[in-house]
Amino acid sequence: MAVEAGKPPTVVEAGRGPAVAEPLVVPVTTDLAVGGMTCAACVRRVEKKLGRLDGVTATVNLATGRARVSHPPDVSPAALVAAVEGAGYTATLPEPPRERSRAGRSAETEALDHEGSGLDGEDAARRERFRLFVTALLAVPVLVLSMAPALQFRWWQWLCCALAAPVAGWSAWPFHVRAVRGLRHAAATMDTLVSLGVAASFSWSAYALFLGGAGAPGMRMPFALLPSASDGAAHLYLEAAVGVPLFVLAGRLLEARARHRTGAALRSLARLTVKEVTVREGDGGERLVPVEDLRVGQLFVVRPGERVATDGVVREGASAVDLSLVTGESEPVEAGPGSALVGGAVNAGGLLLVEATAVGDGTRLARIARLVGDAQAGKARAQRLADTVAGVFVPAVLALAVTTLGFWLGAGADPQAAVTASVAVLVVACPCALGLATPTALMAATGRGARLGVLVSGPRALEGLRHVDTVVLDKTGTLTSGRMTVTRVTAVPGGLGRDAVLRLAGAVEQGSEHPLGRAIAAHARAGEGARQDPPGRERGAEDRAGQGAGHPLSEAAGAAGGPEPLPDVRDFAALPGRGVRGRVEGRIVEVLAPDGALPPALADALCGAEDAARTAVVVRVDGAAEALIEVGDTVRPGSYRAVDRLRRLGVRPVLATGDREAPARAVAAALGIDEVHARCGPEDKAALVRRSRERGHRVAVVGDGVNDAAALAGADLGIAMGGGTDVAIGAADVTLVRGDIDALADAVLLARRTLGTIRANLLWAFGYNAVTLPLAVVGLLNPMLAAAAMSASSVLVVANSLRLRGWQPPGRGRAQYRPAGRGSGAGPRARGAER
Repeated sequence: MAVEAGKPPTVVEAGRGPAVAEPLVVPVTTDLAVGGMTCAACVRRVEKKLGRLDGVTATVNLATGRARVSHPPDVSPAALVAAVEGAGYTATLPEPPRERSRAGRSAETEALDHEGSGLDGEDAARRERFRLFVTALLAVPVLVLSMAPALQFRWWQWLCCALAAPVAGWSAWPFHVRAVRGLRHAAATMDTLVSLGVAASFSWSAYALFLGGAGAPGMRMPFALLPSASDGAAHLYLEAAVGVPLFVLAGRLLEARARHRTGAALRSLARLTVKEVTVREGDGGERLVPVEDLRVGQLFVVRPGERVATDGVVREGASAVDLSLVTGESEPVEAGPGSALVGGAVNAGGLLLVEATAVGDGTRLARIARLVGDAQAGKARAQRLADTVAGVFVPAVLALAVTTLGFWLGAGADPQAAVTASVAVLVVACPCALGLATPTALMAATGRGARLGVLVSGPRALEGLRHVDTVVLDKTGTLTSGRMTVTRVTAVPGGLGRDAVLRLAGAVEQGSEHPLGRAIAAHARAGEGARQDPPGRERGAEDRAGQGAGHPLSEAAGAAGGPEPLPDVRDFAALPGRGVRGRVEGRIVEVLAPDGALPPALADALCGAEDAARTAVVVRVDGAAEALIEVGDTVRPGSYRAVDRLRRLGVRPVLATGDREAPARAVAAALGIDEVHARCGPEDKAALVRRSRERGHRVAVVGDGVNDAAALAGADLGIAMGGGTDVAIGAADVTLVRGDIDALADAVLLARRTLGTIRANLLWAFGYNAVTLPLAVVGLLNPMLAAAAMSASSVLVVANSLRLRGWQPPGRGRAQYRPAGRGSGAGPRARGAER
């Protein structure tokens, strides 16, 4: 339906004509930094408060202290901030783009720099450390005197009261403030429980000192782990009044540090950005400029030891480039004229002159940071359950504490025993661990994955990786290197001639992004059309390897022969699954997969190509078949080990390619893949995925081209190679940055380890509360020990997640794997190229 410019589209009901016009509303995503959250109950409250705005949905991350909000354009960011503040928390908007640009920072870099910290800056961290230090100085004497009767002197209880008063007031002040703020908004959080526990313990102790006889000189108070009836004078609980703030403050400081460490890998990515860059002027001069002033197309200099300022292409110089911090590549990569570089890589060798191809938020490093940020904004299904429970957890604990107090008093128990049990219930409950179970594990896992060259789009992608049992693999650029070489050109006798046809084919393939097209164009540029195999002679692997783009033999031939540039192409069109077409020097030139009848010479050459497991394409000029070009590809060295590892993990590999049957089966045989689907177009791949899912399989698709986008989007999990097209990466849930298929097995293992960690965290969080709350209700838990247990609960959850930072894939760093008995399929005959 055509839409008139400037008018919104209308909704039409079948048989009823046009209905009321409804504008098409595109939601806007805004990130907020939320302060004051301490537990999962806070997360739930902020999400509910934002969700009450019309058309607004929000996902809040306790570990990062950030909220990702999707809202209509008519809901302003100021309204979002007001909603969060209305819930009793603070909220700030991201830095405006212009100011951020002036500071030379992207939004993703800003987010990564602050990620993982539970404190609002270094000043806040310093204040919290000082508060904990003073609290410890005041609390330790109280704890020692209260727990060691032999050290209790004549007026010890009054000294303890004097020391405990500032702890219960000043040290616990942040808890009291947040509890009162929540009370004003009819909300109860973790701070409410801590504040009530401290207030109840100190108030009872003050009553005991002034009215209960505990202030008498020479009074002795034995320490007991369990509540007990008084023996004349009321017991003091000053150790609980100081122990709760001490342990909670210490636990939160340790927790904040641990959460900060979970984001260390991501902050290292953020630090790869360069602040200044040396730009080469047109007159050959150089000047140092801020990196935000660099523009696409400008030339900049990268000296040995410097980082590449932004994505670009080498124009002059040669060097080895270290990509380990960007893609996880363990070995430096050789770079020369025409080589693509990634911003953040380190120049380990000579001087390079690079042309910028992307700047700012358009760079690969920025996209990595954006993908990681998106992943951390999501929630696993189990975490959503935990947040739902946390929403009612604190009110339930408050009700349980009141019920415990009433039950003990109603049963005729001593009032101080009843108060002890009630305070223990308040203090031991820990909704904080529920809120940290998933975010901390996700932060550690996504950071580790980024260092290994695996980017996941979120928790759902991790869950998908965990349950995948079938993986559909593309061939070209995925299992094979994609660096193909022209091995033979057969021209029709009496036609235009081999050299002329190769020149036309190379010209039209200049507009193709497919590896096959690049090989033909490079071969034509190098002027190698004259270097043809004699009839009946098969070229060896060494000879064929010398014909690829960028090979020294090719470059030498081009330098010596001085080949003339290829002609321009007009009306270029890519035909997905078939080939390319364009107009060159007034002729319609098509480079297509063989289909239909061919001249005898080309038909014979096609049979030979199939026997040799090489890919053949037919060159048609003005509709007439003029030549057949044979192209070979090599299996990636890591593909052997990758396929074997997937099988060992219980994942069934399936090869689906647009190439012909012979080269597809040759590659499958080399890798040990049993199920092969050749001549698959985009629709065929999508149908294959659909049929597999209908049979109950959990299907992942790995691809790198436009023709893989439909299958990637239709699978349970889409996985794109990092060197693939933007369309493929945009449709995928997981991106393998290195372009190494072996990283897929690493991704599956990382997903399983991460989800196992999340389950362990949630089991601990739920199990801890399920065990300790009943113990506190029946009076088997001292309030001070309850505070220590509650603090340790959160720290243990974060510490368990931190173990993911050091996770290593099994066998990392071993010699390249190659299955025994399959060497015959690894050579030149195991070559093919999808078209």
